[in-house]
Amino acid sequence: MSFSVTILGSASAKPTAGRHPSAQVVDVHEQYYLVDAGEGVQQQMFRYGINPLKLRAVFISHLHGDHVFGLFPLLSTLGLYGRRTPLRIFAPAPFGEILDCHLRYFDSELPYSVEWTPVDTTAHALLFENRTLEVWSIPLRHRVPTAGYLFREKEPPLNVDKFKIARYALSIAQITAAKRGEDITLDTGEVLPNGELTYTPYRARSYAYLSDTNFSAKAAGLCRGVDLMYHEATYAAAEQRSARERGHSTTRDAAKAARQAEAGRLIIGHYSSRYKDEQVLVAEARELFPDTCAAEEGKTFTIEKRR
Repeated sequence: MSFSVTILGSASAKPTAGRHPSAQVVDVHEQYYLVDAGEGVQQQMFRYGINPLKLRAVFISHLHGDHVFGLFPLLSTLGLYGRRTPLRIFAPAPFGEILDCHLRYFDSELPYSVEWTPVDTTAHALLFENRTLEVWSIPLRHRVPTAGYLFREKEPPLNVDKFKIARYALSIAQITAAKRGEDITLDTGEVLPNGELTYTPYRARSYAYLSDTNFSAKAAGLCRGVDLMYHEATYAAAEQRSARERGHSTTRDAAKAARQAEAGRLIIGHYSSRYKDEQVLVAEARELFPDTCAAEEGKTFTIEKRR
């Protein structure tokens, strides 16, 4: 079962020749979720082979243009391609007003419905849930109300040890009961504890997206133990004052957050246009958190299964 993140955009607000504004696609069990939607997001999806018709939901961190301007042409394109299933969008208020205006003037006859859910950017709350996934909001510290998102895979179903099946001659009904977590009573009357028969095939995986924000110990704490963390690093460490005043983070802030969260890996992005080579920023972050990678557009980060 897949769990990966594909980077579509890694720039901050000012346009550059080689980078696009913030956007990512999270793939959990072949279900696709768009996280932020900077300008050009639909072209980036096509460029990297991601079918926009497969999107299950969209999560917008905040209402700055470099995180949302690409969403509205995408909504129109989905209509042209004949989408029929509703598209859920999670975004802070007043996104509803912006969406209503767009639908009224440009997409009044979409063949699908757009369902907006307001995100309380002050709360750590469960926003979305299905059979395999939970998505939680994470309060962030930016100039406008902003939320990060924590994607948590649900615990996979139990597997039954095939050697125990043979040893105890378990029936189909007994195997099914064991997979539900039940103890099994044999014909002899012996009771087999569930833990003796079953095992978890792999540990549930997780991904945290921490968009525009000052360093936040609270946000890092809410992501504790996350396998993969994206944290904005708009500025180099020497620009701490600018970062603080503008509601952003430096490379060291991002690395500090990942270290406090005890994250498995860190991706940094949202680079200021002043930096032509993001590897300089990556090198700084690695001084505090060695397992740091650049948010390279088109690159997919896979979270592997682990027992």
